[in-house]
Amino acid sequence: MSKLPFGKKNYQLMIAGIVTLIIGFTIMAMDNEKHGFGFLGLTLGPLIVLTGFVLEIFAILHTPKESK
Repeated sequence: MSKLPFGKKNYQLMIAGIVTLIIGFTIMAMDNEKHGFGFLGLTLGPLIVLTGFVLEIFAILHTPKESK
């Protein structure tokens, strides 16, 4: 049998990262200031997007534990 490169936890973390990215981009789009130069577009949204990318990197690099 071939072993899958990612475990269940990896896929759960990847989905959580994608959802976090979508939330971050949605928050940036909700900014009502001109050209998105308000708090949502310049501070909160990018921080959430950065968190999503860090979560994705962690999900890819996380080594699944061997089940006995």
